[in-house]
Amino acid sequence: MSDSPKNAAFDQQLNERLHTSGFRFTPQRQHVYNVLMETRDHPTADQVFIRSKEGMPEISMATVYNCLDALVKSGLVRQVSLDRAATRYCPNMTEHCHFHCTDCGKIFDIDLNDKPTIPEARLPRGFKPEQIEVSMRGRCPDRGCANHAKN
Repeated sequence: MSDSPKNAAFDQQLNERLHTSGFRFTPQRQHVYNVLMETRDHPTADQVFIRSKEGMPEISMATVYNCLDALVKSGLVRQVSLDRAATRYCPNMTEHCHFHCTDCGKIFDIDLNDKPTIPEARLPRGFKPEQIEVSMRGRCPDRGCANHAKN
């Protein structure tokens, strides 16, 4: 857990955010959140479960799902859904979009210099958007990608 802040101030912030959203701060929620913060590679629930078992062998898949749900509802983590693939989880709550490499399947956070504007003029009357999600697809520069080797 090199990048994961393991101090009282971090735990207090996590506790306050969960409490404000009606959730208790539990060792399991703390552990799952730390797992997400460690690598920030947009893991699936299954991947979070496997990683969580390393540091907390007694954790169950159901507990991981419940923790992820609480973290999403508390605004600590975003769900990332791409096509029909498994939902992934992103702890980056700053304004950003996602770039999905169609070769290797990795998802990258792309910072947005300016907050994207919602095209309200094109929305039907009465619609009130609250957020906008942007995702891009293409090829990353990683030479390890399968199709990079072919081309």
